[in-house]
Amino acid sequence: MSIEKNTKAQIRLPLFLALGISAGIWIGATFAEPKTDRNDLKSAIYKLQEIITYINRDYVDSVDTNELVEFGIEKMLGKLDPHSSYIPAEDAALAKSQLEGEFDGIGIEFGILRDTIYVVSPLTGGPSEKVGLLPGDQIIKVNGETVAGTGVTNRDVFDLLRGPKGSEVKIGIQRKNEEELLDFNIVRDKIPQYSVNASYMIDQETGYIKITRFAANTHEEFRSALQELKEKGMDRLILDLQGNPGGYMGAAINIADEILKDNAVIVSQEGKLKRYSQKARAVRPGSFEDGSIIVLVNEGSASASEIVAGAVQDNDRGLIVGRRSFGKGLVQMPIDLSDGAELRLTIARYFTPSGRSIQKPYGESEEDYAMDYINRLEHGEFFSADSIDFNDSLKYETVKGRTVYGGGGIMPDYFVPMDTSMTSSYVSRLFSSESWREFILDYVDENKKKFADMSFDEFYNDYEISDKMLDELVKTGEKYEVKFNEKDFNKSKTYLKVLLKAHMARNLYDDNAFYMVINDINEIYQQALKLLESAEALAFFEE
Repeated sequence: MSIEKNTKAQIRLPLFLALGISAGIWIGATFAEPKTDRNDLKSAIYKLQEIITYINRDYVDSVDTNELVEFGIEKMLGKLDPHSSYIPAEDAALAKSQLEGEFDGIGIEFGILRDTIYVVSPLTGGPSEKVGLLPGDQIIKVNGETVAGTGVTNRDVFDLLRGPKGSEVKIGIQRKNEEELLDFNIVRDKIPQYSVNASYMIDQETGYIKITRFAANTHEEFRSALQELKEKGMDRLILDLQGNPGGYMGAAINIADEILKDNAVIVSQEGKLKRYSQKARAVRPGSFEDGSIIVLVNEGSASASEIVAGAVQDNDRGLIVGRRSFGKGLVQMPIDLSDGAELRLTIARYFTPSGRSIQKPYGESEEDYAMDYINRLEHGEFFSADSIDFNDSLKYETVKGRTVYGGGGIMPDYFVPMDTSMTSSYVSRLFSSESWREFILDYVDENKKKFADMSFDEFYNDYEISDKMLDELVKTGEKYEVKFNEKDFNKSKTYLKVLLKAHMARNLYDDNAFYMVINDINEIYQQALKLLESAEALAFFEE
């Protein structure tokens, strides 16, 4: 398929995913002042202090000195690499919580519809489920203050509903068919966050595990998922790292240790300081060292995902299937600053077991780096492996002599072109609005009796999204100013039905249900299924 036929609007959703990569690779460390030329350092610090002092005292207009300093920090880090970053104090706690194993809150998955917070789902076992919150409930008041129709943002919701364990928050709920607001007093508690979002058996031998990020509890979740699947008869595994932006380096190393035999190299890193230069090997008996493995990656798989994929590929442990990964080979150390802000400073480069750096070139500017996804698309890389140029000076060999390349991401053993035959700009607009969420919430609520006794197997095998339902979705989209496009609609009709069914499955059941449905149209997953029978020979599993 020629690249000219794919508009920017058609790739909006994957673009958002690619540009949303921010987790990176972190290690925990204690900050110590590096050895450097102290005279130069003191001179530079004094110069900055002089300038700020003169601005604060003598500049013609009033200035916010703190805001000026924060701007200067951002510009200074921009001269380093694309992944060294500064997180202001007001955002640092929230940013950290994204990769921690738990947080304190009321335990809901939420969305914002028509400027109102609504409950997508109360989390199982959490405080909100215990007091009786239901999917579709609208949060109108928090602690007596009206929050509906006030321009509330996701950040506002975190600030309003998260808080220390044991603290109480009072919320006023508008529930369908109830005339008055319902008041709930909810005592906040520890809320677990999961990064292994799905694990299920595909058939009697094959298990599937989806990891969405590498967080504090990911290794423990992965071990638990492996054990459950092995008890069900799994002896071959599809590990899905598509769109996984990374996270903690230790989690990636521990997961690789579960599937690699003892003493196999997992990853090495090199920094300016000796303490940041080290090599990680498989050191413990793993839970899945013998069964065959296929790892799924795409252009959104980054950093910690690439550590796992690189370790599997370079040790000839399994097949990598998909498209070339993001290409992030830098390690950041999170440093807590005195005012609560956080500095994430690149302190090392990491290398796969064969010795390759998979960090892609920085380019001449941050914009060039951010536009790498578009450049790959326009170059045709997502549709043909032949469009990818490899530098022979970056050629390396796996344990058993296969050729692999450094210089920008993990190139899969089996390339799968992006399928845009069913997607369209109209579907992208529908699902970048909140129209689909509103439709599903309303439809499920209106058909409670139909779904009450329906098992997932019945839903998956027998339930179909009707044309009438799509018509209602179109009408809901128009309420959100998503203009109907008949040509796009007809092109994407089959795709739209699967997409809607998958999100409905998540609402009615769980994340496993979502992935079991959506994987029916995931071209990388489908290719992996075709490779299962011959995976051992293809991936050099034999001793």
